[in-house]
Amino acid sequence: MTSTSPTGPLSTGATAAGPIAARPGSARPAAGNLRDHAYVALRSQLMSGEFSFRDRLTEERLAALLGVSRTPVREALTRLASDGLVEKRPDGGYYPAEPDLGGLRDLYEIRVTLELRGLLRAVETGTAHDPALLEPLRDSWRALRESPPAPDPDFVALDEDFHLTLSRASGNAELANLLDSVNARIRPVRMHDFVTADRVHLTISQHLEIVDRVLAGDLEGSVVALRQHVGESMDVVEKRAAQAITQMVLRRSRPSGRP
Repeated sequence: MTSTSPTGPLSTGATAAGPIAARPGSARPAAGNLRDHAYVALRSQLMSGEFSFRDRLTEERLAALLGVSRTPVREALTRLASDGLVEKRPDGGYYPAEPDLGGLRDLYEIRVTLELRGLLRAVETGTAHDPALLEPLRDSWRALRESPPAPDPDFVALDEDFHLTLSRASGNAELANLLDSVNARIRPVRMHDFVTADRVHLTISQHLEIVDRVLAGDLEGSVVALRQHVGESMDVVEKRAAQAITQMVLRRSRPSGRP
């Protein structure tokens, strides 16, 4: 099954195994896929710490590394900057962005507070969550359980959609708007959560437990399940992002021709 995120089909090329960049002599992607190929390959390398923070990501060298022209590399760098994985510095060049782990736990605390408020307000107001939103959400995640997508950082879009829909179903649209804002700030780091199959499968299972409990009116159980789910995610994200940062800091000089 090919799952679709709000921004398009989930890619299946990036994995936790490491870089997937093309090498001289390897098969070139079809012309229409060059942009996605460059984006996925560079994202995989950035997230695994293949570049130092000192590395200027020049179009020429990246194009040679990937076996493509400069145009798809330029477009990939623009997308990666939008993702928060690279940054454009005053000299006009792109460099790997350093994840802000210092503020990660603070942002996760805000995220949990907003999501729990969405669950608990139903107890205080006596108004149940909107089943017209939650039932289709449950059905879509049941389908994902039957045919899980391959691990991919893009899975973060599906994860965010789940939590935003759950928040909107509480009846307070502003809670969802605030949650969306927090999600945007932690998204570059949260991508690390979905690069292995076990995390994708566990996320699907935990999402279904949460939405099933809410639909059944078991709000206390949903609160416990949500706390566990977000807490485990934060621990994994923090550990993997720290490993990538360490790899980038320790990266030494490269052989000629590497970016």
